[in-house]
Amino acid sequence: MAFEWSSWIETVLAIAIAVVVAIAVVVLVRLITTLVGRRVGWLGDIGRRAQAALWAVALVVAVWIGCAVSGPGGEGWWPGVSRLFLIATIATGAWLLAALVSFGFEAIIAREDGSLAGAEGRRRRTQLLVIHRLVLVIIGVIAVGTALFSFPEMRAVGTSLLASAGIVSIIAGLAAQSILGNLIAGIQVAFTDAIRVGDVVVIEGEWGRIGEINLSYVVVYIWDERRLVLPCSYFTTNPIETWTRRSDKILGTVYMDLDWRVPMDALRAKFQEIIEASDAWDRRSASVAVTGSEGGHVTVRFVMSSKDSDDQWTLRVTVREQLMTWLQREHPEALPRMRVTTDG
Repeated sequence: MAFEWSSWIETVLAIAIAVVVAIAVVVLVRLITTLVGRRVGWLGDIGRRAQAALWAVALVVAVWIGCAVSGPGGEGWWPGVSRLFLIATIATGAWLLAALVSFGFEAIIAREDGSLAGAEGRRRRTQLLVIHRLVLVIIGVIAVGTALFSFPEMRAVGTSLLASAGIVSIIAGLAAQSILGNLIAGIQVAFTDAIRVGDVVVIEGEWGRIGEINLSYVVVYIWDERRLVLPCSYFTTNPIETWTRRSDKILGTVYMDLDWRVPMDALRAKFQEIIEASDAWDRRSASVAVTGSEGGHVTVRFVMSSKDSDDQWTLRVTVREQLMTWLQREHPEALPRMRVTTDG
């Protein structure tokens, strides 16, 4: 229905009516999602998650319609302003769609975290995170492209670019080689299962966990709370050491250089006593062996198993400290020493 209002008062009334209708629609949607959400929990959650974006879309469209059907709609400058409203609608619509997509992916990730554990759970979670970010990027690109092509001038430019697509593709490929290489590497990292969020790794001599995998870079959380940021291409071109490739279970070693007079039987018994008293030992493996006898000392290796790297660190520290204290107290002759023989 067309309105012939010309005064600014009528314009304000038209906008007010449109805004009231938009508010009523949003409130009705929220009421429905709240009532149904009492039985279907996720529907109430999605209503709360997308509430801000829904309000933005409704208010922008309401003001746009209110202006279009009143005085401003007949002005010569209205087409330009209308295009701005179109761009705002595209932007808020993309925001709403991104909020819905994010909610869906987060719900899937939460469900996967509850049903899968260990290496398989980390693999699925990493892939979902990368797909989530990729979808958000695609939504943003489509929104920007749609907004740009709302201008007739941009459509003409787009036609010209398509006519010379060969030259443009070569130039763009050379200019964006590094960026595209990282993006492709990020997708490759996620779907080839090379690393996963939560994996324990040693990179550039630093021990830490994979904290974030983005489309172009990976963040490693170092044990001392530093952060190591590396491009995704690093993980496709360099060897890395991972402790959780197939399982969190891990073997650890402690080496001690001791004197030749060390009582091995008593040392083995004490080692077994220490690990059995520790909750960090998972009782899969434990051994003591002399692995070297160079110079004036022997090298004793203690091997122990744990369910994950955190427990392994705790167990190794405990074994090292308690064995050192026990040797100092009970067998000081076993501590390493240097012997010098003089003639005459």
